[in-house]
Amino acid sequence: MSEIRFIDEVDIQNQTVLVRVDFDVSINPNSFTIADDLRIRQNVPTLEYLLKRNNKVICVAKLGRPKGRDPKYSLKIVTDRLGEYLPQNRITLIDNFTTAPKDIFEKQQPGEIYVLENIRFHPEEKHNDPEFAKKLASLAQIFVNDGFAVSHRSEASVVGVTTHIPGYGGLLLKKEVHMISRLIDSPQKPFVSILGGAKIDTKIHLIDRLIDISDTVILGGGIANTFLYAQGIDIKESFAQKEAKDTALAMLQKAKEHGKEILLPVDCIVGNPEELEKGGSVVKAHDVPDGLQILDIGPETQARIGAVLASANTIVWNGPVGYFENPHFRQGTDFVYYTITNNAHCTSVVGGGDTLAAIAKKEYVEKITHISTGGGAMLEFIEKGTLPGIEALKK
Repeated sequence: MSEIRFIDEVDIQNQTVLVRVDFDVSINPNSFTIADDLRIRQNVPTLEYLLKRNNKVICVAKLGRPKGRDPKYSLKIVTDRLGEYLPQNRITLIDNFTTAPKDIFEKQQPGEIYVLENIRFHPEEKHNDPEFAKKLASLAQIFVNDGFAVSHRSEASVVGVTTHIPGYGGLLLKKEVHMISRLIDSPQKPFVSILGGAKIDTKIHLIDRLIDISDTVILGGGIANTFLYAQGIDIKESFAQKEAKDTALAMLQKAKEHGKEILLPVDCIVGNPEELEKGGSVVKAHDVPDGLQILDIGPETQARIGAVLASANTIVWNGPVGYFENPHFRQGTDFVYYTITNNAHCTSVVGGGDTLAAIAKKEYVEKITHISTGGGAMLEFIEKGTLPGIEALKK
């Protein structure tokens, strides 16, 4: 990745720097408070690095998926939290940079941070509109991408601005790129991948790639259900993408031909979708009762997964293996987490929004080698070896 220059490899001082950060934190829906601020914390080292060198910093970020300008998705909540980590620096939220008086930006002082209001309030952002990108770039002399989690998106604030001002990688981007590259290029064997979540269609090429580089691919959640269904197992009411049956069978065949293992649940915890508060019961995967659905992996499956993870030297995990939001069906996901943290000799990389939510506020987090801020970005980077946001910095 020597083609990208990172901010600690060049001399950036006394400049106005536009920094693409990832402040897309999870919000508690009832109280509208921040559930986990890991993503804010991960960007702080880059901001501190730039501020210490007498730069003016303008942060660009999104929150949620707003349809137009929606106060519910304002970055004020994020700006307030950022102030707790950077108490020495004045932080100002700019409501709309496209209509703000020009002198607001002219008055910005070195060491001061401006945070542009949710960039997704502008539809031009998602469409990578050239004029919008030009206007955004005109606010600064230098662009820094520290938002690994958004680098798989070809958007104005990720890709478009680099055609107008010089672009560099931030410290978080450097850490993510180097860590995941090492994982793909020279993993210590045995290499075990764990893939959960609901859908297979967005992860087909990734599963294909994981079969190439892993010794064992462990599947959970809706993805596993699709594979069970493909093998002729009656999963009753469980979520699966039945139209992907042939794809799943092709993946199983490929793994067999290459001497790789796809580990699927042999037992599971099932529940009634209408009465989830009552919890569930353990059944064999081929013996799901009528009217019930698979919501977690069972104890025998945990034991099998545990044995594989205990002997692994490299582990990648993306996606919970059950309906972790409900405490009755999160034991499998918790088991995977604690088994990884108990493996003292492995290099472990964990990523993805749901996965980060599942392990938030857990003990032993420091025993994970690298927690990636990116879900889709991490998976696409493993699959393709690069991302649009990374390629844009090579210009």
